Amino acid sequence: MKTTQKYDLQHRLVKFSSNVILNINILKKNFASEHLAKQLIRSTTSAALNYGEAQGAESKRDFIHKMRICLKELRESQVNLQILKESELIQDLDNFGSIMKECKELVAIFTSSVKTSKRD
Repeated sequence: MKTTQKYDLQHRLVKFSSNVILNINILKKNFASEHLAKQLIRSTTSAALNYGEAQGAESKRDFIHKMRICLKELRESQVNLQILKESELIQDLDNFGSIMKECKELVAIFTSSVKTSKRD
């Protein structure tokens, strides 16, 4: 069961990153949106890539450290999405609404996972 859960989370992170990449062009075109778009792609893909690193962690401490990096990147993505929304740079809120929802869910999952890992 644990392997399936790891795969599902990895799949969700990859899908989340891919959705950002595929929908980034629906932002209004200006300096701010270009800056935030590049940073959003970096932070979402970093979360997915670091999760892959966490799966190969050499120790529990290393695993927790890498999971915290994933969480940090997801929180950064979440704030970035909020800035884009508040700045009215998103042209299609429906598409980005689902991305924002997924980001919020991933932050909750990783927050819980880090807390649980620290207890064990």
